[in-house]
Amino acid sequence: MKIDVTEQVREFIRTCPPEPRRWLRDALRKLADEKGDIKALDRELEGYHRLRVRSYRIIFRYETGKHGRKIFCPFAEHRGVVYETLLNLFH
Repeated sequence: MKIDVTEQVREFIRTCPPEPRRWLRDALRKLADEKGDIKALDRELEGYHRLRVRSYRIIFRYETGKHGRKIFCPFAEHRGVVYETLLNLFH
């Protein structure tokens, strides 16, 4: 499955230290096969999922278009701030 990431996700991964950067990139490759520690989110974030990568979270949703299904990843951050920051961006 195709994965589409935003500039925020690219920049976040790029600025991580080498080892976490490798973890996050590997996790995104596996996500293309829908593998990893995935959980559906609820309440205000219903429709989105999170991919847990150690102490990091990648937020994504499934999208269907004329070219089939894809995974859209709008946001990634450390676990401690990802959900609050994401809610602030949506509201």
